[in-house]
Amino acid sequence: MAPLITLQGIAKSFTAARIPALEDISFDVAPGEFVSLVGPSGCGKTTLLRLINGLITPDQGEILVGGKPPAPSSRLAMVFQSARLLPWRTVAGNIEFVLALKGMPRAAAAERARAILGAVGLRDYAGAWPHELSGGMQQRVGLARALAVEPEVLLMDEPFAALDAMTRETLRLGLMQMWSDRKMAVVFVTHDIDEAILLSQRVVLLRPRPGRIDSIVTVDLPEPRWQNDPRGLPAFGTLRRELWDRIHDMAREGAALEELAGVFGGSGTKGA
Repeated sequence: MAPLITLQGIAKSFTAARIPALEDISFDVAPGEFVSLVGPSGCGKTTLLRLINGLITPDQGEILVGGKPPAPSSRLAMVFQSARLLPWRTVAGNIEFVLALKGMPRAAAAERARAILGAVGLRDYAGAWPHELSGGMQQRVGLARALAVEPEVLLMDEPFAALDAMTRETLRLGLMQMWSDRKMAVVFVTHDIDEAILLSQRVVLLRPRPGRIDSIVTVDLPEPRWQNDPRGLPAFGTLRRELWDRIHDMAREGAALEELAGVFGGSGTKGA
């Protein structure tokens, strides 16, 4: 099966601050595959999402989505850490707004909004205003808004990080069920190793400063996971230890490099 998303030799720097964000990033995402990006802060996870979405362009390398250079379109949708709802529109109105931008007639957009709110358990809140909702409910509206356009690719930037543990668990289960039903490709950024393993078919572990791929781990656990929680399985614990061991190794390597840089008067080790 041909990949839906291809990244080959991607490098990106932010020239104003002269900060290299990504270096030699290469991986594919198959149609309907759930891939999580994990790594320390500053390793370029969010930058990768923006590159896939066509919001920024790489300095080097090639990105293809469906065989074409990426550009913001209805085939890609993005969910952020905060819901970013329009406060002057109702819950249903927020969803109808994005559908209207795609050219959907008003009556059809209203029907689609009601249906997708039902899928995330918020049908009864269609007429509510965003400020009347809890943080978890707002995030469900943000997810519903992204799913309403029926994207081929769903990009998610730590969407559950700011929520309490019970709400995170509820939204994870809902996301797993919706992904199982719709089978869109998902690229999911998280700092939570357990969350990455629970949700994903593969986990891409990134190294920091600049972001590089350390390893890509296949998650071979029973499906559907929203019905059969795999967290008690030995295989889950093995994957968890494998990823944490690599993260601890990276932390030790980083500390050693900083110490060496200090020995050389802060000149760094690039030429070492």
